[in-house]
Amino acid sequence: MTGAPAFRAGRIYLGWQYALAHPDPGPPPRRPVPTEQEQLSPGWLAAQRREERLLTRYWKMLAGASLAAIALVLALGAAGLLNLALTVAGAAVFAVLAGLAVRAIWRGDRDLRAHVAAETRRVAAARAAQQGQLFGRLEEHARRFRDWQSCQQLFTRQPLWYPVSLPDGIDRVDVAGGTLAGWSALLTMTGAARLAAGGEVTVIDLSEGAVARDLVALAGRLGIRPLVWVLPGDLPRLDLGVGMPAGPLADVLAVSASAGPPAEGAADPARDHAIVERVIGALGEGAGIANVTAGLRALAQVGDPRDDIEAGLLTAAQLERVTGLFGRGSADRVVIERAWALEARLRALDRLGSAPGPLPRSALRVIALDRGGTTFGNTMLGTYVTVSLTHLLRQAPPGRPWRHTLCLAGADKLRGEVLDRLCDACESTRTGLVLAYRSIPAPVRERIGRGNAAVAFMRLGNAEDARLASEQIGTEHRFVLSQLTDTVGASVTDTSGWSYTSTVGTAGSVSASASTSQTTGQSRGRGHTSADAAPFGARTGSGSREHSASTGTSDSESITEGINTSTSWGWSTSTAIGANESLARTAQRSREFLVEPHQLQQLPPSAVIVSYASAGGRQVVLADANPAILVLPTVSALSLDEARQAAAAGPGASSAGEPPAEAAHPGKAGSWQAPAVVPADGDDGRPAVGDQDRPEDGDEERPAGGDEDRPAGPRAPVSWRSKKGRPPPNLGPPPEPLDWRTHDTE
Repeated sequence: MTGAPAFRAGRIYLGWQYALAHPDPGPPPRRPVPTEQEQLSPGWLAAQRREERLLTRYWKMLAGASLAAIALVLALGAAGLLNLALTVAGAAVFAVLAGLAVRAIWRGDRDLRAHVAAETRRVAAARAAQQGQLFGRLEEHARRFRDWQSCQQLFTRQPLWYPVSLPDGIDRVDVAGGTLAGWSALLTMTGAARLAAGGEVTVIDLSEGAVARDLVALAGRLGIRPLVWVLPGDLPRLDLGVGMPAGPLADVLAVSASAGPPAEGAADPARDHAIVERVIGALGEGAGIANVTAGLRALAQVGDPRDDIEAGLLTAAQLERVTGLFGRGSADRVVIERAWALEARLRALDRLGSAPGPLPRSALRVIALDRGGTTFGNTMLGTYVTVSLTHLLRQAPPGRPWRHTLCLAGADKLRGEVLDRLCDACESTRTGLVLAYRSIPAPVRERIGRGNAAVAFMRLGNAEDARLASEQIGTEHRFVLSQLTDTVGASVTDTSGWSYTSTVGTAGSVSASASTSQTTGQSRGRGHTSADAAPFGARTGSGSREHSASTGTSDSESITEGINTSTSWGWSTSTAIGANESLARTAQRSREFLVEPHQLQQLPPSAVIVSYASAGGRQVVLADANPAILVLPTVSALSLDEARQAAAAGPGASSAGEPPAEAAHPGKAGSWQAPAVVPADGDDGRPAVGDQDRPEDGDEERPAGGDEDRPAGPRAPVSWRSKKGRPPPNLGPPPEPLDWRTHDTE
């Protein structure tokens, strides 16, 4: 599977922890706006020239007047009005005045050009300084944008969901509280992880709510054919406890008969065990439960024993031995009453194993109680199944821890000593045990979290239970509830019915037909012949008559009945792209809360607070047991602590902490796979929603082995503001909702 981690064989997964390691960097840094550049002002230049004209206008007038006077003197000298000396002297004087004026005008023009040139050089220097400052600001903006882009890539590509797994040494998980939908999610999460890792799972569902139905459906998609017994309907095909020796059978039946809450004045289980054991001894080897109940009826003098003899449940010799077990003294009445009570309780097991059939071996086995059964009958059946399985576990050799996982839903319906024996048997054989309690009464309060056990608290509707749970967890803990957990949890509440379909039942059909036929007919004939024409000649005659009747009738009838139920877990996301190229996305953070009783009463159905002991001390984690989170693109294969350690150790350690490629991508039957996705350009394997990764204009096709040709080391940031027209990572149209109960994951 691409973009989704695989389950590790030695881990027990209870859900997913939401954590935001890299905060949102916010909008990108704004590009610096260039200031208005310095330039030579035309107004200033015109003013300078105007001032220069004002300053030299007198010199220009003097130069003009001098030139006019020179012309006049020369004209008068030519006319003879002035002599030669006066003409030369006058022309020389006016020429000197004109030269002085021209020299003043030239110096003023030179000073103006020098002033303008100096101003031009100043403006050029100021413009160069401004451009240098602008380039520095642009470089600073480019550096900040690259940093922002790196942070944005870390933020968009970072894992948001980390698996919550238990450390080694945990033998049991006690689940306190929860709804049927929450139990379904938790069992599916834990059971599917064990099945995908090659383990075996046995579920005993005493909740009458079919909480393992989704696990059964998911196991079918993993290529596993589960075995499901729905009691009491499948009692004839259930062989659990059939063929058990006399001593263990008496123990199992005596404990099963004492099912239910202990009442005042209840009989001693040891005395019940003695009665049942003696009845089994009187019946001999090979006696089944139906034979035992028949012997108890004979001992209690209930009904006519000849009926049991005719049914083959007892023989005359067995009847004689059973009736002679006890005397007729004062204790006889006590024995009769206890035998009567035992028969009344155990006769519900008469059909157990009466019609066994060959069943294939399966990694998932589910024994569930049907809500159509009686209250007391279901309680007794649940106790019998639990005690019988405990006996089998006590005979089994120790195996690998959690190789076989036993999930018991509705454990609060069993008595404390039954649970204690089951826990001891699972601990001695290293069988993983998950006990789910709907409430926390006093017997449960004494046993929850005892030993090497982790405690998982789900929604607790009862105020007293919520108070006890908050005291055990500790009110100083502060948790952040994910928006996905809150939204999906609200959407699955009371949206589905619960039912099982037995996989070990036999299909049967009944047909009836009737036909009648009747035919009716009638015929009559007569004839005669004469030998000659004489009146008294020879004559012969003949006659015949026939009658028949028939009637036909046919009738046929067929009945077909089907019941369909469905549930779905989903998720929803929303994204937006602003017109100014600013990106926005909905925050996964929903709300923050402290461990208070009223908060525990308002937890989403799939939310679970896990508390367990580790090497670093007591750990308390808020997790989401929704198994559909596995197919999200932001799921990590490492736990949160492992991811932090790998990040602190460096990139090499991070890659070393990941599971191997063949473990992360099993690609074989029985592996929980997510739908394949196509990685986007510049991505590191996580799917980019809405990016189809097809070649566009100017792009070259990527080779099939492009991942092997990529250089090692950190990748340069990729700008999504390009001419390719592709949306930024993790944006675009939202994917289809995560309906993992109906979509095929192969």
